[in-house]
Amino acid sequence: MSTSLTANLKTVGVVGSGIMGSGIAEVAAKSGFNVILRSRAQASADAMLAGLDKSLAKQVERGKLEEATRDEIRGRVRAVTDLTELSECDLVLESIVEDLPAKRELFSQLSKICSDKTILATNTSTLPVVEMAMVTDHPEQICGIHFFNPAPMMALVEIVRPITASDEVIATARAFAEACGKTVVDVRDQAGFIVNALLFPYLNNAINLLDGGVASRDDIDAAMKGGCNFPMGPLELLDLVGLDTSLAIIGALYEEFRQPNYAPAPLLQRMVSANRLGRKSGRGFYDYSKK
Repeated sequence: MSTSLTANLKTVGVVGSGIMGSGIAEVAAKSGFNVILRSRAQASADAMLAGLDKSLAKQVERGKLEEATRDEIRGRVRAVTDLTELSECDLVLESIVEDLPAKRELFSQLSKICSDKTILATNTSTLPVVEMAMVTDHPEQICGIHFFNPAPMMALVEIVRPITASDEVIATARAFAEACGKTVVDVRDQAGFIVNALLFPYLNNAINLLDGGVASRDDIDAAMKGGCNFPMGPLELLDLVGLDTSLAIIGALYEEFRQPNYAPAPLLQRMVSANRLGRKSGRGFYDYSKK
């Protein structure tokens, strides 16, 4: 990591009120950055801070953090609802809904609010970063910094380079992720990047095996855990990711490459239509309502 590249990164903005947003905020604050966490509603902003407090408290209980260190980390984070409060940030990382029009609108707003030296990054898992860059006044300042869920636990970050990004921005983004203690890989701006381009066809094919009656849900998951030493089976993992998110990712892969292997499984589409989204809705391939 080049400390010179991160020397000017004092304050990091995180936009998004979900698990990823709060996780990225925790990682950045632990690494010594001041963090402004923005949510559209005060209730969700307060909930994110409460989640951060809970996470840090658990680490103190387990002996992984001293109380004084916890207080220092917590003191670096504040939550806001007004987007203009991100104007002081040196880096803003969005982690809102995986929807391109919504992300483009946000980047357009951020471009008007932030300095022309601010790096604007997206945590998208598959959407084209260049589409966000081109609605800003300085597309050379835009890149992807893709953390994985849960951000405090997962070691990897993908740094995504759209064709518009400058070398300095990519190097600084990489240095930031390394300063957060992450293993960093560089990837071209292409749907799915590395991990999801490999992972989601596998998950999609697991759904087709189930739908085709080749094996049961439990046997498919057991086979991949026992035969490949995976920590979770594909159908369990789909429920964890969220079936709506999974459909969006595999759909983006199919939209870009038009390969039959990327065509979303019909059963996945039917389950999303029925609001069986996995853990988040209480039911997916497994039933969580009684747990």
